[in-house]
Amino acid sequence: MRFTARLSTAALAAASVLLIATGCAGGTGASAGALSGARISPPVGEVVGTGTVLEVAGDVALCLGPIAESYPPQCDGMPLEGWSWDGVDGFEESGDTRWGTYAVFGTFDGDVFTATQPPIMLALYDPMGPEDPTGGISGNTPAAELDAIATEIPTALGDLLLATWTQDGYVWAQVIWDDGTLQSAADAEYGDGVVIIQSALRSLG
Repeated sequence: MRFTARLSTAALAAASVLLIATGCAGGTGASAGALSGARISPPVGEVVGTGTVLEVAGDVALCLGPIAESYPPQCDGMPLEGWSWDGVDGFEESGDTRWGTYAVFGTFDGDVFTATQPPIMLALYDPMGPEDPTGGISGNTPAAELDAIATEIPTALGDLLLATWTQDGYVWAQVIWDDGTLQSAADAEYGDGVVIIQSALRSLG
């Protein structure tokens, strides 16, 4: 799966597993097309991504979203450069495949993630959690409307999307990267407090 032209640079491979609630699709947005037409730019400076580093026959990828539950695992992650297993613990191997779960620090140009610092095993990684965008308050959008929106999100976001689900009165959408543009577009299309966009990559700046 790959980024569309909504990122200002070329394509990016990314795992895309959609956890959507079923329902009737339809034009539920007040400003239809705002989300699908949003244009975002890659992050400036270093970011951190948490997920599975997967190397198959010498090709290394960072998988931010869910991965196939096979052995060895499989995913269509973003290309990962600057990676070395030297001094890194916590990985498994099977045939020509090696993998492990890590917090990976580096830069992302919209196509390739380039590691710039040693990774940290996820089992040992304890960052400060992101602020709850809902403030702990449940949403008040009717469930049927949330279900309809959840079926629209994959089409609107395309391969920027890692996963989407409904919970606590909201539609949640995890994307590879958002600088606030996608959240603003979702608010414009569906109204404030309906769709929550979460960025898998987090800025270190």
